[in-house]
Amino acid sequence: MSQADELEDSSAPLIEHLRELRTRLIHAVLGFLVGMVLCFTVATPIFNFLTGPLCATLAERGQNCDLIFISPQEGFFVAIKVSLVGGLMLSFPWIAFQMWRFVAPGLYRSEKGAFLPFMIASPFMFVAGAAFAFYIVTPLAYDFFLGFQQFGQDGEALPAPGVGSGLSVVFQGSAQAYLDLTIKFIVAFGLCFQLPVLLTLMGKAGLVTAPGLRSVRKYAVVGILVLAALVTPPDVITQLILFVVVYGLYEVSIQLVQRVERKREEELRAEGVLGENEGLHDLYADPDDEAPKP
Repeated sequence: MSQADELEDSSAPLIEHLRELRTRLIHAVLGFLVGMVLCFTVATPIFNFLTGPLCATLAERGQNCDLIFISPQEGFFVAIKVSLVGGLMLSFPWIAFQMWRFVAPGLYRSEKGAFLPFMIASPFMFVAGAAFAFYIVTPLAYDFFLGFQQFGQDGEALPAPGVGSGLSVVFQGSAQAYLDLTIKFIVAFGLCFQLPVLLTLMGKAGLVTAPGLRSVRKYAVVGILVLAALVTPPDVITQLILFVVVYGLYEVSIQLVQRVERKREEELRAEGVLGENEGLHDLYADPDDEAPKP
């Protein structure tokens, strides 16, 4: 066989993989478009549902829940944004399935069994984080923001310093600004809740260890505090809630990684790689040694 024939044969599998990738991407995009169209038809009820925390907070203060459009096209862009986010969440299982169909043929049976649970757990953890943000964090945040309004006990505006007639500072929110902030909370907490899934998967691959995660606790605390300051309003209570939740997930991740390591040690002992009194750390005695594959 000539060198040209060898090159042509080696390129055939690559072309097949590219064709398969194109097919899976087309299916994923079509699924996303279907989800987006479905969400666009019910964009108004979805937006009304998302305004629940704000309306509840305003109702407690005796105010009407009225959002405004500050530009003629804002209503259309709000519907589009609701459709994009809703369509992505609605079609995510289908998109994940297409990713799995593309990756699965190249995995061994043991690798499939190890990877599939994480793909199933990921959307559930995201939904849990989004629900936590929507039902707990968002109401606290809007209660903090709306606390800067100026009203007297009889419903009249409090007088501003040095102004006898008084100054009324009343919330008249933009629908798009409210939606942007709410989506920020939902996405941020949904991604934070992916921490156990990510670290456990990395532990399964041998990229992190439970002792290693314990040794960097102080850095994790600083990182979580910075994250809380970035994704939450300047409200100590909300930041404290995020810190406690994410740090709790970090500790849960350590326990999950440790469980994965115990299971791997049992498998290696059964294969005769490790002795009865040896652990995975004995395999890493030489820093140049590679971590055993799961």
